[in-house]
Amino acid sequence: MYKLISGLHSSISVHIASEYLLDSSANLWGQNVQMLYDRVWKHPDRVRNLYFIFLFVLQAVTKAADYLEQAEYNTGNHVEDLKTQSLVRQLLYNNKLLSACPVPFDEVKLWQGQNGPDLLQQIQNQFRNISAIMNFSVNHWLIFLIKGPGSAVFDLLIRTYVQARKPREAAEAFRVLKARGLFVSVNACNLLLAGLVRMDWVDMARDIYGEIVEMGVHPNIYTLNIMVNAFCKDRRFDQVNSFLLEMAKRGIFPDVVTHNTLIDAHCRAGHLEESLQLLNSMGNNGLKPDVVTYNAVLNGFCKNGLYDKAKEFLGEMLDAGLVPNASTFNILLSGFCKIGNTSEAMRIYDKMVGSGLVPDIVSFSSVIDLFSKKGDMNRALAYFGDMKAIGLVPDNVIYTMLISGFCRIGLITEALKMRDEMVHHGCLPDIVTYNTILNGICKERRLSDADKLFHEMVERGISPDFCTFTTLIDGYCKGGLVEKALRLFDKMLESNLKPDIVTYNSLIDGCCKEGNMERVNELWDDTCRRGMLPNHISYSILIDNHCSKGQVEEAFRFLDKMVENRIAPNVVTYNSIIKGYCRSGNATKAEKFLEKMIDDSVIPDIITYNTLIYGFVKEEKMHKALHLINKMENKGVPPDVISYNVILSAFCEQGEMQEADSVFKRMVSRGVQPDGSTYTTLINGHVAVDNLKEAFRLHDEMLQRGFVPDDKF
Repeated sequence: MYKLISGLHSSISVHIASEYLLDSSANLWGQNVQMLYDRVWKHPDRVRNLYFIFLFVLQAVTKAADYLEQAEYNTGNHVEDLKTQSLVRQLLYNNKLLSACPVPFDEVKLWQGQNGPDLLQQIQNQFRNISAIMNFSVNHWLIFLIKGPGSAVFDLLIRTYVQARKPREAAEAFRVLKARGLFVSVNACNLLLAGLVRMDWVDMARDIYGEIVEMGVHPNIYTLNIMVNAFCKDRRFDQVNSFLLEMAKRGIFPDVVTHNTLIDAHCRAGHLEESLQLLNSMGNNGLKPDVVTYNAVLNGFCKNGLYDKAKEFLGEMLDAGLVPNASTFNILLSGFCKIGNTSEAMRIYDKMVGSGLVPDIVSFSSVIDLFSKKGDMNRALAYFGDMKAIGLVPDNVIYTMLISGFCRIGLITEALKMRDEMVHHGCLPDIVTYNTILNGICKERRLSDADKLFHEMVERGISPDFCTFTTLIDGYCKGGLVEKALRLFDKMLESNLKPDIVTYNSLIDGCCKEGNMERVNELWDDTCRRGMLPNHISYSILIDNHCSKGQVEEAFRFLDKMVENRIAPNVVTYNSIIKGYCRSGNATKAEKFLEKMIDDSVIPDIITYNTLIYGFVKEEKMHKALHLINKMENKGVPPDVISYNVILSAFCEQGEMQEADSVFKRMVSRGVQPDGSTYTTLINGHVAVDNLKEAFRLHDEMLQRGFVPDDKF
């Protein structure tokens, strides 16, 4: 017990000495080496006990791994929260660290034997006493502050509360001291205000600021900047202006930090003109913009998609004699990577390296994400290797980017290998990682693997979220496992997760393909009960389902509902109706509907025309089909190999090989490359009319082009 308490005491002394108020008048903080020596280093037993408490805490952390692994962090900064979570998990499963810290003792053995229960109770009582002593100390600390001058001590108390993310307690202590008439330094007040603003308690900060002024404390430039930051967080720009006027009356004027805060806030709010006006006004006020100023404006240009302006502004920054830092390059690099501009991104990256700056985790994240999204995994892995080579540790986000890239191009095995490497290096997959892999697996229809991954995820204590369920439901429906999808849907509801229209669309589409219209109607009604509005995909699914069965009139009923609900039909919707007419032998009506489609300003695509060509060919209206080929060329929708193959096939089946050869020549002259099906159809057609010479010529040409005859040959 002595070792434990002594170790805790030494640890506290180290923390106090590492950041000590060296000069209260100048608010100067730094390391107090003499205090560290006097309180810890010159006492060998205290140093040993310091190591003991470290081992003790590490052992406790290891035992609490299952709990800590699931801990969530919500500081308001999502990126930092993810990094913190990743670092904690790496700590929990770092074999090198654990092996370097042997267990100092096995406390389980302490509770064994006849005296075990009594000893356990005794230790628990001792810890209750320690807790009481600590509470007693804090209470008496406040009493001491009230009765004595102790402004520097109050500064330390405030700093302690703020660093512990307990600004509310700091505010309460401030009000106790204020009520007792104790003078509080402006430094302590600034610490308190900064802590409140950091926790986004802007209203409380504003109230405390009023109380600070009321008690006669004179604000300084640091106070001004803290409060400007507070107002900017909530985009209260009107209050900023009135506050600056108030401070000007006190003789306190904005500095570079103030302008940087305002410029950044206006840029984030999309007020680029205001940001540039503030930048230009700095010179008039005798202030010189720094690299932080320019970075804020650069970020504003990139956030608003003005990348050319951002490049020009970088030139202005260089002309002003400022040297870009890593953040400057990362802002531009991230921007160009997000829009997929590889050449510009690489130019910025090379310029960064050429400037003598070492890319950091942000730089590599941007580049790896760029190439992963483009499916260029060789380059993504090359930068991943470079990152590790300079000692940077990949985090959960980077591993998930690579996994997503492999899934995007269908390399599921490689994605799973990357997941294994991730775990091996102590970086555990989270819900985003699992959802990414599940999405890739489902797209490849590897549904049994999806089941295994889902169960693995649940066994590891990761609760499936909305995205997990929706991804699996869609995968099951597209893979024909509709009943399984419906069971999973029920489980989703039991988990108190609310499906959205995307979830319902997947189920409705699956049930339509199964012909389970009763369940389709139930699902449709359920969306209405939940207050969801069907979207164009919802209607298109039902319209296409009815059209596939030749039920065009029923499809029109949903088309009318769609228009009534002010959802504009798109090309997919119109294509379904045209398909319905063609399947039911009404290609002429389909052609009229094509005209309506054009009148409604919906541009037909290649599928529209090919569907109609198929309809006319099916009705043996070959002149109409050929006319459509001409119409496609005039409308700027060039026929493809499918367009020609449909007509070729019809002529060959009818034995009209002269017309078939004519279509083939026209196809080649228009630059459309024949495929294996084209050659097979023509060869079989010529064989059928005993034109073996032409059949063999086409066969040789087919082989020269690298096509292999199929089973129909």
